[in-house]
Amino acid sequence: MQTNNIAIIFAGGVGQRLNNDVNSTPKQFLKVYNKPIIIHTLELFQQNENINKIYISIVESHLDYIKELVEYYHLTKVAGITTGGTTGQDSIYKALKMAEKENDKDSLVLIHDGVRPNITQEVINLNIENAKLKGSSITSTPAYETILFSENGQTPTSVPYRRQTFAAQAPQTFKLGEIVQAHEQERKTNPNYTDIVDSCTLFTKQGKPTYMIRGNFGNIKITTIEDLYVLRALIICKEDMNALGIDKIGG
Repeated sequence: MQTNNIAIIFAGGVGQRLNNDVNSTPKQFLKVYNKPIIIHTLELFQQNENINKIYISIVESHLDYIKELVEYYHLTKVAGITTGGTTGQDSIYKALKMAEKENDKDSLVLIHDGVRPNITQEVINLNIENAKLKGSSITSTPAYETILFSENGQTPTSVPYRRQTFAAQAPQTFKLGEIVQAHEQERKTNPNYTDIVDSCTLFTKQGKPTYMIRGNFGNIKITTIEDLYVLRALIICKEDMNALGIDKIGG
């Protein structure tokens, strides 16, 4: 089997929080400037010269639609599409198992939300470079707000020093064989992935080391209606920057 750099794009949910504000369309298929959010995301990995393959885990009701979109937008790196699972981590696992059948265990997999459509090419490349050296990459940004730890959600239990706090984002990158093994170990005792919010949490719970890389602050996850407004503004800004020949704005 060939060793590849693989993007795992998971979008198996419906985005209930956003649907309460907009409509019943799964949020990954809401259009921003006449293009579904998930296509904005997929195109970033399609355009990256270091990505060889893309696997998609999608909400079952829109399986045929995503296949049509992949063909329409000429996303030639898409190597497989599967339906999502009962949780986000289950959706990731299904895509990983599909990738496992066709790729070497030492292939790198960049696990990314279908509704994070503003990752930079620089951060994608940095994920690959760092994971090749250290075995994993967790995209993160320094926390600019004070983080409160609270056990009851009403009063702070502790307030960590802000300089020691970071926000985990995506992609999160691992060797294919190692992340599949971590999932299968977790599924033996925690099949519903209770309290496992991302791949970094999964690895950390099992005592496996992870290594952070610096992400870009525009790499937001579309969760609320306000996030949609921000995404529209970011896309306009990016188009203006391209017209001016500017690569990026700050961090």
